[in-house]
Amino acid sequence: MGFPGTWMTESESVVYRVVPKCACSTIGQIMFFSDHGRFFDGDIHDATAGMHKWAIEASQPVIEKNVKSHKSYAFTCVRNPYTRILSSFFDKICGIQRNGKRYRGNLVPLLIQKYGIEVGGEDGKQEFDQIKSFRRFLLFARDTIRWRKPMEPDIHWSAMAGHISTFIVNGGRYDHIFFTEKFNEGMQVVLDNIQSRHKVDLATIPRFNESEGHGPKRLHPVEDYFDDLSMHLMWEIYKRDFQLFRYDFDNPANKMPKGPVDLAEIHAKLGD
Repeated sequence: MGFPGTWMTESESVVYRVVPKCACSTIGQIMFFSDHGRFFDGDIHDATAGMHKWAIEASQPVIEKNVKSHKSYAFTCVRNPYTRILSSFFDKICGIQRNGKRYRGNLVPLLIQKYGIEVGGEDGKQEFDQIKSFRRFLLFARDTIRWRKPMEPDIHWSAMAGHISTFIVNGGRYDHIFFTEKFNEGMQVVLDNIQSRHKVDLATIPRFNESEGHGPKRLHPVEDYFDDLSMHLMWEIYKRDFQLFRYDFDNPANKMPKGPVDLAEIHAKLGD
């Protein structure tokens, strides 16, 4: 199994377990900058050099050796499940991707046909009922996670706990888990605990939101997208995420966590 979704600086100053839709582009660029004194030119997800990634075969033994011996500071970042799934919908389902095409080829036509979802036409720019379509997408997301039908769950909407647990189960330990909603505060803790070649000033670092502009803008407050049934589905899919990462399930309007992450609890509950 190894350590899927794990990135590490070339200097081995820090190890990061990627959780999709949780500021991963910005975190990756900060890691790249801390080693090279410049940002990667393009989307950091496309970088195949200048950084170790589990997806690069040559990096795997280096990452595995480091993580299993806990040689470097290891961290990850989480996000409110309500805003995370909304972001996935607008970016991956309604948006046109970097390659100019729809995400995962036949996924959107399948959703239109089987779930009656609208996505704003060919270019994603036409008006449509965002709330109705999102709720239907949520049903689809639940079906993929619960029954793996009509397809396997996608990394962008599978639970954060699942991503984070693979690192622990295979022998890794986290030193820090912080919130996207308190990004600078959480990332500063990481920077304070590592020796990097180039100093990173979080106040001046741009936000690398690679999904921004792919899809239509969200027209309504977060809470408007979630009725009683939607919240029931959210609990079914993301119960562990809400509980472990202290997010407010009862109030979708509150994006902030209710308390800090308990690392001992995370390792105990996700390590089996």
